[in-house]
Order: sequence, then structure tokens, then C-alpha cells
Amino acid sequence: MSTSNDNAGQRHRGARESRTGIGARLQGWLNHHRDSAISAWRKMREMPLQATMTTLVIAIALALPAALYAVVNNLQQVSDGIESSAQMSLYLEHGSSISAANKLQLQLKTRPLVTRTQLVSAEDALQEFQSHSGLGSALSQLDENPLPHVLVLEFDQAAVSPEQLSATADELQQLPLVDSVRLDMQWVQRLHAILEMGRQVAFALGIALALGVLLVIGNTIRLAVENRRDEIVVVKLVGGTNGYVRRPFLYTGLWYGLAGGLLGWLLVCAGLLWLGASVAHLSALYESGFQVVILGPTELAALLVGGGGLGLVGAWLAVGRHLGDIEPN
Repeated sequence: MSTSNDNAGQRHRGARESRTGIGARLQGWLNHHRDSAISAWRKMREMPLQATMTTLVIAIALALPAALYAVVNNLQQVSDGIESSAQMSLYLEHGSSISAANKLQLQLKTRPLVTRTQLVSAEDALQEFQSHSGLGSALSQLDENPLPHVLVLEFDQAAVSPEQLSATADELQQLPLVDSVRLDMQWVQRLHAILEMGRQVAFALGIALALGVLLVIGNTIRLAVENRRDEIVVVKLVGGTNGYVRRPFLYTGLWYGLAGGLLGWLLVCAGLLWLGASVAHLSALYESGFQVVILGPTELAALLVGGGGLGLVGAWLAVGRHLGDIEPN
């Protein structure tokens, strides 16, 4: 009976010791991560010039694709504002009566894709042309009004595709009262193509500069490894593993990446704010409420994650490449 109790007590003690051992190892692992992060940050502060230059290079590399992304996003907002309604102009037969034009307007107003119609009479068009062209005295000498009635149709851009608009324009062109139809959608398609190309360029530029960030961080970590060669040899002599030695350098790369991402975000925001006043003045001249939108928290998080990830990868590659060459004799 006492033997079984002793065995049970030994099993309980063994379980407690096992749990204690796992907890101690986990606590030691967490403590080393904390100490490595703090040590890496302190060593960066001990070399302010090198740390500043490296961070600035990373920030510029991250800021360039971010700035292009911001420009494309702002242009997309302008495009969305312009494309909120698509317009089609129907030039009626010269000499057609205003009553016939009004009947056609009522007929087309009921079409499902049309959101708004506006009839510009020949007299109104001539009067507006005289006031804006500066040729009022010359136009007053004409025997008859050379301008036709114009019927402007507006379509909801979100509900109609360019193909539908083209088909509608071909259909309306066949109406007896319509002389010609103008549907200027080509510039919209070109704008979409330019914006899509801008996104692709930003993506390609981001990949190219990400490789540059890896090289910068890798070179910085390589120099740090070489400067601490003797320290690494001592750590390995007392039983330190490669993972133990690698950890402070990984945190160095992480700090550089995070600092570069934050500084890159600040640089882009500062540039956009600097341009904001000029854009606001230009927007006011065109009686538009457009304002430059700076990078927000989502973009900041993306730059921090991207910069930190590149820092970790660059440091891992550099340490893995050079740590194996440093072994105690």
C-alpha cells in the first residue's frame, strides 16, 4: 500500500516538475525575446547616424510606391465624381420645331436607363455661344440660327455599361428627328486604362523597391554580425544555439523595417498635405469640392507590416548566410 502511494506521489511530483520545467523554459524564451528586442533598439540608438541613414533609405523605398498608390487613389476619386453620370447628346435635325423636340424629350424620359433629360433649344444655344465666344456682333448678322436643338440624356453610370450606352446611341441615331448622337466614352475608357496602369506600376515598383529594402537590411545586418563576431563565438562556446544568437539580429531588422514604414508614411502624408493647398485652389477655380486624401490608418498598418516583414526576412537571410561561418575553433 505504501509502495503504491509512493509511486503516486512520485508521479505527481514528476508532473509538477514537468509543468514547472515547461513554464520556466517558456518564461525564459519570452524573457530572451524581450531582452533581444530591447538590446537591438539600444544598439540602434548607440549608432544614430547609421540608424538614421538606413531608416531613411528604407523609408524612401517604401514611400515611393505608397505615393504612387495615393496618387492613383486620388485620381480614382476624381474619376468617380466625373463618372457619376454618363451623358449623351442628341443633335436634332436643323429646322425641327421646338414642339417636336419636346415630344421626343417626353418619349425618351421614360426609357429605363435614362435618369435625366435636358432640352437645349437652338435659341438658348445661340445666346450662350454669343455670350462666351465674343462673336456676338458677327453672329447677329446671320439670317438664321445655324445651331440645332440639343437633347441631353443622362444615364446612371453604375447601372449601365459602356456597351449598353453604345447600343443605345446606335438605336437613337435611327430616330427620324435625330441628326447625330455624341457619346464621348473613349476618354473614360482611357482614364480607366491609365489608372489600371498606375496600379500595376505601383505594384511593380513596390516589388523592385522591396528587393532593395532586403538588400539594405541584409547589408546592415551583415555588418552587425561581423562587428559582433567575437561575442557570437563566446555565446556558442557556452552552448548558445544559432536560434539564440540569431534572435537579436532579427529584432534589429524588425526595428529598422517598422521605423522605415512609419517614416515612409509620414513622408507621403507630408507630401500630400503640401500639395493639398495647391489642389484645393485649383479645385476652387473649377468650382469643385475635391480635396486630396492622405494615407489613413489602413495604409499605415500596411506599411508597418510590409516594412517589418521585409526587415525580418532581410535579417533572417543575412544572419543565416553569415552565422554558419562563425564557429569556435
